[in-house]
Amino acid sequence: MARCVTDPSTGLCLLPLKGKSNKIKIDDNIRELFKTTIVTVKYGRFKGKRTTLWDLINSEYLSEDKRQEFFKLFRSKKITIQQLTETIVEIIESKEIRQQEGLKFEGLRGEVSAVDLLDLKIVDKNTYNSLITGNMTSSDVMKMDSVRAYLQGKSCVAGLILQPSNKKLSIHEAQRIGILAPGTALCLLEAQAATGFVVDPLNNKKLTVEQALKEKLISPQMYEKLLSAERAVTGYKDPYTGQKISLFQALKKDLIVKQHGIRLLEAQIATGGIIDPLKCLHLPLEVAYKKGYFDEELNQILTDPTDDTKGFFDPNTKENLTYMEMLGRCVKDKETGLFLLPLNDTPKATATKKKIYSDSEIKEEFEKTSVSISVGHYSGKSVTLWDLIHSGYFTEDQRLELIEKYRTRQISTQTIITLVITTIEKLEKTETPKMIMGLRKHVTAKQLLDSEIIDAETFKQVKEGKLNLETIAQSEPVRGYLKGSGSIAGVKVYPSQKVMSIYEARNEDLLTPGIALLLLEAQAATGWIIDPLKNEFHAVEEAVKGRLIGPDVREQLLSAERAVTGYKDPYTDVTISLFEAMQKKLRERSYGLRILDVQIATGGIIDPNQSHRLPIHIAIKKGCLDEETQKILLNPTDDEKGFFDPNTKEKLSYSPLMNRCEKDDKTGLLLLPLHEEKNKKGSSLYSNTGQE
Repeated sequence: MARCVTDPSTGLCLLPLKGKSNKIKIDDNIRELFKTTIVTVKYGRFKGKRTTLWDLINSEYLSEDKRQEFFKLFRSKKITIQQLTETIVEIIESKEIRQQEGLKFEGLRGEVSAVDLLDLKIVDKNTYNSLITGNMTSSDVMKMDSVRAYLQGKSCVAGLILQPSNKKLSIHEAQRIGILAPGTALCLLEAQAATGFVVDPLNNKKLTVEQALKEKLISPQMYEKLLSAERAVTGYKDPYTGQKISLFQALKKDLIVKQHGIRLLEAQIATGGIIDPLKCLHLPLEVAYKKGYFDEELNQILTDPTDDTKGFFDPNTKENLTYMEMLGRCVKDKETGLFLLPLNDTPKATATKKKIYSDSEIKEEFEKTSVSISVGHYSGKSVTLWDLIHSGYFTEDQRLELIEKYRTRQISTQTIITLVITTIEKLEKTETPKMIMGLRKHVTAKQLLDSEIIDAETFKQVKEGKLNLETIAQSEPVRGYLKGSGSIAGVKVYPSQKVMSIYEARNEDLLTPGIALLLLEAQAATGWIIDPLKNEFHAVEEAVKGRLIGPDVREQLLSAERAVTGYKDPYTDVTISLFEAMQKKLRERSYGLRILDVQIATGGIIDPNQSHRLPIHIAIKKGCLDEETQKILLNPTDDEKGFFDPNTKEKLSYSPLMNRCEKDDKTGLLLLPLHEEKNKKGSSLYSNTGQE
């Protein structure tokens, strides 16, 4: 009894006990209430998660004494559940805000929080708690090899070291002087870009692709390909959702070629782990699996690679290697810690024994060299050699070939001038009379012949000068293939008979936003946004500047306009048609069918490379359509009909909707009749129509 204490309220002797008896007993009702009370926390490890009051009150943010105090207050009804929730959230958020400034870590692009490191299993809970309590600093954590590797990666193949001179070179410089083949150099530079940065091994600098171009660490010819590889770090854009996705997810959606994607993923794993583009850091393999950035099939390919999946090439032994094997053959630079590939310093290319011109030297020389042209677009003018080789007379391949031959002194400036003049004169002779304008680019008589828009006899007469190409271009059916037959240009409102643009009708609540967008997309995808009052035709950007449409629809219409200008294949950079983009899953099927239906209804499928429309059989022959899709468009189901009549609310294909239009007496444009009262009354019911 000597160890007992007297209770002040009752006078009874009580034996004090340590441990569990100090805790407030929580009955099942309170526990259930706390577990069903959902709380939103703005900071810390609970941010963005479905969190309960029970999780918060039992978290590391509260000491045991504070936890028991809250239980006691709630049980005695001295505090409501709302007050308790607000108090705990305030404690957590104030503690996180205090800690946040000192708990940021530098990732591949920007900062990473301590909470991210915990969630991604880069640090364990003990390390995280040590950071929260101040027992460890950010610097302490960055000294941990595993953390530093995930945040900033391990060294890639940063450059070359020549033997026996021990001279260090960047990858690009090694290619430029002929020691590395262009293909080998590009693969190594893509691996650098896809693992974080392009590396300057001489100055121990890590640069983004854009910075590397400015510092001349890469050539302009490599720029686009390396930007594409860099998306393995910064993320690819999902063409369906607009969301940022990882390299592996892009690979699964066929946005990049499989072999290329495997090579970049293997480089990421070899240098620290697969990169999360949302957080811009490397991930532990099990976390990458969980986030959908990797799978077992690909793991098996990388674990047991064949010569076909070994994506790198040893310039010394001529072997195909994995990136890990390539790194294993590197030496670690004592000054920088970077991995450098040893290479014999004898150049492989004999032409490079002579001085090689740089890109800037070539441009400067070509810009100060004037050439007089007597035929074609530049007839009677003095034009720089640089402008001429960048004109429409030369393809990209021809231009690069001329520059490369000049760079390595295989040809002189005078030889290039002679080649340029000869090429232009030859083209003008075979293509006379002059080219005519298509939807975006000039079109030649030969292109019209190849697409069977004109026949061989007509082409012959044009070539001989007996027929004028401009005159032929104004006659049918040539005019229809060049310019189209016209989309639905606007609306005519009854009973007032007022003519309006599609966008204005939407703003006046005469068309729902969904139906208006479908009609505007149809205009953009057939060539032009139309001003029915002024009878003017504009590209999307021009239409925004002229306030014919608002910025709210700009992105959707620029996307639709690519059905005219072409889509870029994300790996090859080749311009492809709408149908080809559908086949490569760059555009969803329902969208593609709707736009193809519009193009056929207004004159034919558009070939973006030729900048004119095609007869159906030629479109199929060129891969801009196939027979199966043509059958679907000829006999669409209700689900495949992509438009709506705003008057009757019927689903229609584009051609029947055009048939319900009226031709304007002054302009000849097609106008969709709208009955003002009827459409205003029904607008709320169909406000999202067409956005399926």
